[in-house]
Amino acid sequence: MSNVMSVREKIARRAAQEVKDGYYVNLGIGMPTLVANHLPTDIGVMLQSENGLLGIGPYPTAEQVDPDLINAGKETVTAVAGAVYFDSAESFGMIRGGHIDLAILGGMEVSAEGHLANWVIPGQMVKGMGGAMDLVHGAKRVVVIMEQLTKHGKPKILNACSLPLTGKNVVHRIITEQAVFDITEEGLKLVETAEGFTIEQIRAAVEPELLVDDNVRLNAY
Repeated sequence: MSNVMSVREKIARRAAQEVKDGYYVNLGIGMPTLVANHLPTDIGVMLQSENGLLGIGPYPTAEQVDPDLINAGKETVTAVAGAVYFDSAESFGMIRGGHIDLAILGGMEVSAEGHLANWVIPGQMVKGMGGAMDLVHGAKRVVVIMEQLTKHGKPKILNACSLPLTGKNVVHRIITEQAVFDITEEGLKLVETAEGFTIEQIRAAVEPELLVDDNVRLNAY
């Protein structure tokens, strides 16, 4: 496994802890789809995709691949027992109606106020904004997972986003390979550190002033 993939898997494993028994969950395209492979087997969860599938399972093995069974990112998936299929209109009705307990989305930038930019970089081709703009407003809770720094070593957690926004004041929690942060009324709060990272290192890897929770969990994942 490459170092990049190991970081992505580490983040996805921690994000899977956000999923609780009985939840209806939407996993965004990219890294969030990896969360499905790390869900506990002893809880009942229904994964929803905005292209019209409720009951997504893990990625298929070579023998399980069905080219007609895909998620919103056009990746082949499996379906669990009891899965249902429907059109996009009904799917977005579920999202806009507040029936999604948790959305786990990727991010390019998040501000200390919980603003999210994750759908386009100006000047680069994009196939479409997908369902993110509906999800950030329709889901009951939004968790963003992403690597802590850009490829150029710049923070992705900023005082203010520079990219076009997906939504304002929509993010509740951020999970990276370094730490878990909550967006609070007081500001950006550190609630967990990952193994191998000190509070000082994490503080240097974000732009906003970082508050440390009184009960911060050190080396939590």
